[in-house]
Amino acid sequence: MSNIGATARSAMTRGLRGLDVLRDPILNHGTGFTEEEREALGLRGLLPPHVHTQTEQAERFLLSFRKLTDPLDKFVALNALHDRNESLFFRILCDHIDEMQPLVYTPVVGLACQEFGRIFQRPRGMFIGINDRGRIAQILRNWPYQAGIIVVTDGERILGLGDLGANGMGIPVGKLSLYTACAGVHPAQCLPIMLDVGTNTQSLLDDPL
Repeated sequence: MSNIGATARSAMTRGLRGLDVLRDPILNHGTGFTEEEREALGLRGLLPPHVHTQTEQAERFLLSFRKLTDPLDKFVALNALHDRNESLFFRILCDHIDEMQPLVYTPVVGLACQEFGRIFQRPRGMFIGINDRGRIAQILRNWPYQAGIIVVTDGERILGLGDLGANGMGIPVGKLSLYTACAGVHPAQCLPIMLDVGTNTQSLLDDPL
């Protein structure tokens, strides 16, 4: 048990094993799981056998990431990493903040919000719709963590781009990522919220996505 980290212990406490661990971005360390962690969590056979340090994992990601030339492609790649291995995402964000900040937040997040319906991968944070009036407290209880800091938007005024409606969710997500990287706020304490009350932008109303 001496070489089992806090994240693996958390998974064990929750009774999670195997693919359930690998599919949880908060718990998943990919090839970074130690031999002892792989044994304890039932991960043998589900990962390549070599154990990589987080530094090696970061180098591998950056090798392919830096071959991308389009800023939106880089945004999508970072979000995909965030969705599968949160600890590695924040390691890279913290270690390369000057390079990553413009991609995670302004200016690229504005373009990402404009293309949100086309690059959407998985939900992050909470969406509260206009039909949820009177049930907001109940809905907030669905969030599994104790929030310490909340960033809320209604998407009406996104970086001078106008009313983007629910597509503006990239703003609170990106801002909270920087709160973690630059201010040390634990990501589990961060809650982005979209108050989705619709949009007056005709192009979005006409967009099937």
